[in-house]
Amino acid sequence: MAIASLLALGVAAGASQGCRDSSARNADPAPGPSAQSGTEIKDTTLPGIDTSAMTPRERHAWSALVTEFLAPCPSVPVPVSQCVQEKRACGACVQAAKWLARAVRDGASEDQIKRAYKSRFDPSGVKALPMDGSPTKGPDGAPVTLVEFADFECPHCREAVKLIDSVLAAHPGQVRMAYKAYTLPFHAHGEQAARAAFAAGAQGRFWEMEHTLFERQEHLEDADLERYAQVLKLDVAKWKVDMESRAVKDRVANDRKLGEELKLKGTPTIYVNGRELDIEQDESLEDRVAAELGVPPASEGPSEPLDHAPARAGDMPSGRPNPR
Repeated sequence: MAIASLLALGVAAGASQGCRDSSARNADPAPGPSAQSGTEIKDTTLPGIDTSAMTPRERHAWSALVTEFLAPCPSVPVPVSQCVQEKRACGACVQAAKWLARAVRDGASEDQIKRAYKSRFDPSGVKALPMDGSPTKGPDGAPVTLVEFADFECPHCREAVKLIDSVLAAHPGQVRMAYKAYTLPFHAHGEQAARAAFAAGAQGRFWEMEHTLFERQEHLEDADLERYAQVLKLDVAKWKVDMESRAVKDRVANDRKLGEELKLKGTPTIYVNGRELDIEQDESLEDRVAAELGVPPASEGPSEPLDHAPARAGDMPSGRPNPR
């Protein structure tokens, strides 16, 4: 993990990669946890954490951090080191300790690490995201909930479909998925496509339409949308009425408003149990979900972070990813 990546994690909202919304404002970076003072920190070793390559200075700095920083789980209010040593019920503790080790080895400053850790692990970073009618799949009581904000014309969102599908397949019955529409202003067909999908949902076919629209996102004219409704054997007359209904239009508008309140910078934006995942700079979606479940990551499927350059609104009005 390079210093640039650490800074990206510390100010996650400003560094999220994908289709970017140029109208979104940067969020003020959150302050890091207060440093302990007047306490002598002894070097520590933790099971499952390899510190053999560290210099004495790095090991001491890492020991101070894992002793100071609280575990990522609100239900486990102890330092990371204690959480790992006592095998507390917080699967993200080992991940947090390893993350801190990489940060120290990469030479990040204490301030950079504190900001990045707060963004990635602090329990206060968890958002309460309302479902209120959003399309979902997976059991309501699943231990992991994914909430995706996406735009049907965003090429990065199309790539994210494969990642999400692989995670759902790897953890059957353990993950609930919710979809929210966040149409970017430079995507001319995004809102119409979102209404087409929500209207299909009124007939129980949202996810089929969602996959169809992403697979064929270069073809989202009105005639294309109607053809997809026919292929899915919808009641096309009802579907057309629902597309223009106040309920569907409000669904799109409410999702957009929520995204603006969250200060999203683009799409896809995915939350895992209320915490934003930087899908390119952070660990993979599979790694995050596995950590939440307290199980090893699945070894199969396209679970690696997306390999795309940032898609900025000012740079790519067509919605196509920039070449590297």
